[in-house]
Amino acid sequence: MVKFSKELEAQLIPEWKGAFVNYWLLKKQVKKIKLSRVPKQPSDAARDFGVSIFDPVRFVTKRISEMLFNFDNKTEIIQVKSKIMEDGDEEEIYETELAQLFSSEDEVRVFFEALDVELNKVNQFYKTKESEFLERGEILNKQLQILLDLKQILNYRRWKNSGSKSNIPSVPSSWSSSPRNSDFSTESVAESNTAPTEITQTSEALAALERNGVNFINTTTGGKTKKGKPKTAMRIDIPNTTPTRTITAVTSMLWEDLVNNPKKDGPGEFINRKKIQCAEKMIRGAFVELYRGLGLLKTYSSLNMVAFTKILKKFDKVSNQQASESYLKAVKISHFICSDKVVRLMDEVESIFTKHFASNDKKKAMKFLRPQQNKDSHTVTFFVGLFTGCFVSLFSVYAILAHLSGIFSPSTERDYMETVYPVFSVFALLSLHLFMYGCNLFMWKSTRINYNFIFEFQPSTALKYRDAFLVCTTFMTTVVAAMVVHLILRAKNFLPSQVDAIPGVFLLFAVALLVCPLDIFYRPTRYCFIRVIRNIVCSPLYKVLMVDFFMADQLTSQIPLLRHMESTACYFLAGNFRSHQYETCRSGRLFRELLYVISFLPYYWRAMQCARRWFDECDVNHLANMGKYVSAMVAAGSRITYANNPHSHLWFYIVVITSVVATVYQLYWDFVMDWGLFDPKSKNLWLRDELILKNKSIYYASIALNAVLRVAWVETVMGFHRIPDVESRLLDFLLASLEVIRRGHWNFYRLENEHLNNVGKYRAVKTVPLPFRETDSDG
Repeated sequence: MVKFSKELEAQLIPEWKGAFVNYWLLKKQVKKIKLSRVPKQPSDAARDFGVSIFDPVRFVTKRISEMLFNFDNKTEIIQVKSKIMEDGDEEEIYETELAQLFSSEDEVRVFFEALDVELNKVNQFYKTKESEFLERGEILNKQLQILLDLKQILNYRRWKNSGSKSNIPSVPSSWSSSPRNSDFSTESVAESNTAPTEITQTSEALAALERNGVNFINTTTGGKTKKGKPKTAMRIDIPNTTPTRTITAVTSMLWEDLVNNPKKDGPGEFINRKKIQCAEKMIRGAFVELYRGLGLLKTYSSLNMVAFTKILKKFDKVSNQQASESYLKAVKISHFICSDKVVRLMDEVESIFTKHFASNDKKKAMKFLRPQQNKDSHTVTFFVGLFTGCFVSLFSVYAILAHLSGIFSPSTERDYMETVYPVFSVFALLSLHLFMYGCNLFMWKSTRINYNFIFEFQPSTALKYRDAFLVCTTFMTTVVAAMVVHLILRAKNFLPSQVDAIPGVFLLFAVALLVCPLDIFYRPTRYCFIRVIRNIVCSPLYKVLMVDFFMADQLTSQIPLLRHMESTACYFLAGNFRSHQYETCRSGRLFRELLYVISFLPYYWRAMQCARRWFDECDVNHLANMGKYVSAMVAAGSRITYANNPHSHLWFYIVVITSVVATVYQLYWDFVMDWGLFDPKSKNLWLRDELILKNKSIYYASIALNAVLRVAWVETVMGFHRIPDVESRLLDFLLASLEVIRRGHWNFYRLENEHLNNVGKYRAVKTVPLPFRETDSDG
């Protein structure tokens, strides 16, 4: 049977852990009471002289007297009282008084004082979150009503433009009820010179909207109140998440800055069906998050009730008293148990979502509101073990064949390293990165870091650590199998042009699998990866999410992989696999210029993301972060230039200076900003106050390891080693692998810090921006 403390640890909401009952502290208090009640060894004078034949009679008499005379007072051992604190806001506080003396009265009083503190904490947190969700629900109802009104107006406009006289759209029911305090700005829909019925229909609609506070600018109804003040208007505020919206927003902002006198009497915003669809999608997402938050609050209430029940039963068992019944009465009438507002709001959200977003299909609505998580499959675990064994066996076979065929002899090593090494090293580095990501997922799950919430992944389609290991082992097994086939075909004296085409065919197969539209091999994850890469490549046109800049950081550690992809593309596109003229690519001017571009691109993308986040959030820290990537670009460019001019002392000093500056900059940002460490006021020396890992020495070792591997990564592109080609390639691969390991090591602490920020703000639900906002109608 699992202990309740472990069950509570597994089921509680990680971001709200500080607001739950501190069950572990209360257990310690109960243990102190138990230790204080251990009887002392009696002295010799007070020793009993044996068992008497009257002992059973005495025992029965004592029990009967207790039942007769103490029956009415058995629940009066403690008295739980509530009082209202009037410190600005009225707050109900529970206090417990001991109505009966205990043998360990001090420890009991401390226990109930701690219990009161926990009950008051839970009650207050529940009230705060409940009021937040109720307020959010009211706002969403208003937003939904505005959306329904606009859809009715657009339907009328489309009917009017079509010239049809049948199927006249009805006026929304909200035009005659549910008054609003906000207006809405759009283009006029009241202009009509056709049939009188159309004019009457439009006039009634506009008049009804005016009565409910919705103002259509540039209509005949006017734009001012009776006192002459401009009316407020409600505009659609669609986030600039796509390139088109971003370019439009920047263009309008620059135009207003240049003209310095934007129009105040313009026609307002043009409302079309596409904007309404975007607004509907935003409101639907907000309802889903509201429902999720209400479900979390309901879980919070039930878990805390069980915790109070369990700890009071432990106290009764230790103290041999029946105090739980009296205290549980107070708990059951407290707000977090007796309030039914959350349950009623959940039912209301279900009905609204089913009606307006699921076409009255309850099952379809529940797929959005309660997405089911895929259970861990033993089949995945089996295939992970199977492919791991296949990889080890095939790699052993490859090593033996390579030794027997003399593939690394001076006469054949260059051909092999130019054709096979770039392609297979790409998949090897990618598989290593997937393995590190699988380790990250395992550690995040073990330490209760809510990575799905941080990355905004769908729980039903998000990769689990077993899935990541399966993809990794599948890739590595396939790669090594292709390498073995390549060696066997070379030994069978096949044409070199045919044999050397195998890496290219393998690469094309991998790309085809990535974009395959069939629902096989984790299609949601593959398409999510493609979407994130698109957002990175098109930076800063797309809005930057956590998963976007997290993936861009991964790309900054895979510059060797991108270089191998460049050489592979040049090798196959130029037809060098047929002629075996390897210098065609390496000596070409375009190849050398592309080498600069590829070395710059990951840092450029990341810098553009920082610029976009500064544009959206106006936080100067993003500009400072952008400076880190600019310094890395300068250092990378200087290292490439020095590699082309290895005898230049000037470029040697430039490389040393720029690399040192970039490395120090990166280390500072890693430790202070990304990991949140080196806090001089922390109770944990040079760390931070909150640590997920219990062993502090792990953090100090991680700091040292990250610093060493950062320096090793700088050394990978210095080009100072003068060793043979094969050893040089293997050393490059080793150092590139160390950088991938460093990045996987960095990932855990980066997400730990993000998770602790969410915990500190009790942020367990995503705040979805809403489309309609109030603004002045004159601009």
